[in-house]
Amino acid sequence: MKIKRATTLSEVLDAEPAFDYTVDPEATQRFLRSPEHHLLVAYDSDKGVGFVSGVEITHPDKGTEMFLNELAVLESHHRRGIGRALIEALAALARERGCSGMWVLTERSNPAAMATYRAAGGTIDSDNIMIDWRFDDRNPSEA
Repeated sequence: MKIKRATTLSEVLDAEPAFDYTVDPEATQRFLRSPEHHLLVAYDSDKGVGFVSGVEITHPDKGTEMFLNELAVLESHHRRGIGRALIEALAALARERGCSGMWVLTERSNPAAMATYRAAGGTIDSDNIMIDWRFDDRNPSEA
């Protein structure tokens, strides 16, 4: 398995089977143009089998942190350490880019995600709750 940073639409499309929806070329180009957006793709041979995306977020009094936006690995490749390797690669990139830390949100009802994040060195802050606003009709749970 190898992990490579996606810098082209073609490389993003390598991981498309792991995405919730069809990759949108226009949104992909916007994503790739931003130096604060990162997408790392895991390959098994030449086949993309997963990805992690991260966004550098800078705040005036907190500096820059890496937000782990999404992690996905094809079901056929679960339990092989790929998710953990992707997280560790994003964390290494975050350190390289001077981020002070990295964080992610997930559901308590997702034991696989909780175990993967813990295995990659993450700790659980039980005080946080995610509150979101939806501006379109897409629902990831229906993907």
